[in-house]
Amino acid sequence: MSKNIPISFEFYPPKTDEQRAQLHKTAARLKPHAPDYVSVTFGAGGSTLSYTPETVRGLRDAHALEVAPHISCVGGTRAEIHALLDIYAQIGVRRIVALRGDLPSGMARAGEFRYAAELVRYVRESFGDRFHIEVACYPEIHPQSDDALADLRHFQAKIEAGADGAITQYFYNADAYFRFVEDARRAGVTIPITAGVMPIANFTQLRRFSESCGAEIPRWVGKRMQAFGDNAGAVRAFATDLVAGLCRRLIEGGAPALHFYTLNLSKPTLAVLERL
Repeated sequence: MSKNIPISFEFYPPKTDEQRAQLHKTAARLKPHAPDYVSVTFGAGGSTLSYTPETVRGLRDAHALEVAPHISCVGGTRAEIHALLDIYAQIGVRRIVALRGDLPSGMARAGEFRYAAELVRYVRESFGDRFHIEVACYPEIHPQSDDALADLRHFQAKIEAGADGAITQYFYNADAYFRFVEDARRAGVTIPITAGVMPIANFTQLRRFSESCGAEIPRWVGKRMQAFGDNAGAVRAFATDLVAGLCRRLIEGGAPALHFYTLNLSKPTLAVLERL
């Protein structure tokens, strides 16, 4: 499948020895699918200053993967973000994912940058073309946006600031992605818009994630999951078919690449890739 369309994987920084072992096992299992790169999320509450760079180095050194660390506006001063980017430049990172981020519970203040567009502009002004910059976009609209037009304007601002590409929030309605891309193209957006894909490992957890990030789970999907009850095998098979079918529609519809949100697990993503 990776020969037909570029793919990438997202991981999060592990904090314990057990989590590190899990991540390295997952990376080793997914690497044979030849991802263009893997991304590493930005730890909340300052933990990124150690955990994210450590994870980037580990994935590069142990698995020879191209790694794209997330950089977030939240919780970091201008100087801290610049120092972090210096580290990434020195170790050979070529791609970053620039995000606004959400203020973690218990944090009293955001960082010095309020919006992702400000962060993208700062990276461009400070480092020129040193980094390929990916940004986020939301086919089903960011939960804090007033409306679809306002959301699209925020997206355009990130591109005008210097973004090279975009990765969508995950979704399960391919038409939402196609409609968003069509609206973006009509507004003059020309950068590649990679489709974000979330394989389903735990439906209860997925529903909780989706409520917080604004991703919609079609009602019929939830009803089918309920109907399977405790039949874990049936749930896994249905989830794999659902996500693989979504990927096929995205590929056939012209999505330039797929970005899999792995949650540091290999089996759900492998099941989808093998089905494709």
